[in-house]
Amino acid sequence: MYVGRDMTELSMLSRTDWKDSELAFFHHSLQQMVPYLNQEGQAIHREIVQEIENRGGLARHEADYTHGTKITYD
Repeated sequence: MYVGRDMTELSMLSRTDWKDSELAFFHHSLQQMVPYLNQEGQAIHREIVQEIENRGGLARHEADYTHGTKITYD
């Protein structure tokens, strides 16, 4: 279950101000609905993907005893 800011609040912020977990969650959610998104939804998804790419991806490069190598949005 996602615990964080909703799309209404995030839409008022620049994508650069989003947390990695927010980018990961909304990317995953929108990715599942791509065939059904209108042009505005596709543009939002594209901006999220571009921000993820600008950050170098979402993978953690090192794991420790509390975190794995994959960003979680739970």
